[in-house]
Amino acid sequence: MKVAVLGANGQLGSDVCATFLRNGDEVIGLTHSDIELTSISSVEAAFASHQPDFIVNTVAMHHVEKCEADPIAAFTINAIGARNVAKWAKQAGATVAYVSTDYVFDGKKDSPYTEADVAIPLNAYGITKLAGEHFIAASATKHFVLRVSAIYGLQPCRAKGGLNFVELMLKLSRERDKLRVVDDEFVTPTPTMQVAEQLVALSRSSRYGLYHATAEGSCSWYEFASEIFRATGTKVCLEKASPGEFPAKVARPKYSVLENSALKTAQLNVFTDWRAGLENYLNARGHAGTTA
Repeated sequence: MKVAVLGANGQLGSDVCATFLRNGDEVIGLTHSDIELTSISSVEAAFASHQPDFIVNTVAMHHVEKCEADPIAAFTINAIGARNVAKWAKQAGATVAYVSTDYVFDGKKDSPYTEADVAIPLNAYGITKLAGEHFIAASATKHFVLRVSAIYGLQPCRAKGGLNFVELMLKLSRERDKLRVVDDEFVTPTPTMQVAEQLVALSRSSRYGLYHATAEGSCSWYEFASEIFRATGTKVCLEKASPGEFPAKVARPKYSVLENSALKTAQLNVFTDWRAGLENYLNARGHAGTTA
C-alpha cells in the first residue's frame, strides 16, 4: 500500500511513517515544504505526483491559546485543510484518516466519552477540529476519524516548546526540589506509537467512520506525573496543586477521557493500559524503569 503521511516530521507523523514502513508499506512523508493543505492547488499537485492509496492527516494548528487568538487561521488549517485533502481522496478513490482530539467535548460528563456522545467544544481549537471531522465525513467516502488524547512521543513537539509532558516533568524534576501538578483534570495519556499502530490496523480494514483511539484507563495530570517519577526512579517532592492555582487562559475540558467503543466493537483495538504505554515509551528513550 502507498501511504502518504501529512505532517511527517511531527511528533505523531514521525511515528506513523516508521510504523507503516515496518509493516511493509511504501511511505511518502510530506511536510509543510511539500504540501500546503490550505491551498487546494497545492494539495492536488502533491498528491497527483504520488497517487497515494491511504492518506494520514496529522497536520493541525493545536496550540490552544494561538487557536483562540486567531480562530480564522485555526479553521483554515484544521477544517478547510482537512476538506481539501478529503476532496482529493474521494476523487482518487483513496482512503483518508484524520487525527482529531478529545477537546471536541466539554468535559462535563463523569464517565468516559463514547463515539455516540454529543460533541460540545469549549474553545476554538476544539470547534475547528470538530469542523474538520464533519468536512471529512461529508467529503470522503472512505474515511477514518480518530480522536486522540494527551499524546506524547519521542519526536519533539514544536508547538509545545519541544517537550511533551513526560519530558517536561523529568526536566523540571532536575531543576526543582518540589513540583505541583493539577489533580482535577483527567485524561488518558497515549503514546504516539500506539496511535500509529492503530492507524495501520484500520488501514487494513474497511470499517470506515469515527473512532476514539486512546490508551486504556485514565488519570489526572498529577497521577500521570507520579507514575512518571515512580517508573524512572526520580526523587522529587510532588504535590497536588490547589484548584485554580494554575488558571487556564482558555477554557478546557476538565474531563476528556475517551472510551474506544467503536474499535472494540470492530475488534480492531490495539491499545494497552496507559501505564504499559508509558513503560514502552521510557524503554524506547533509554530508561530501565518499569511500571506496574
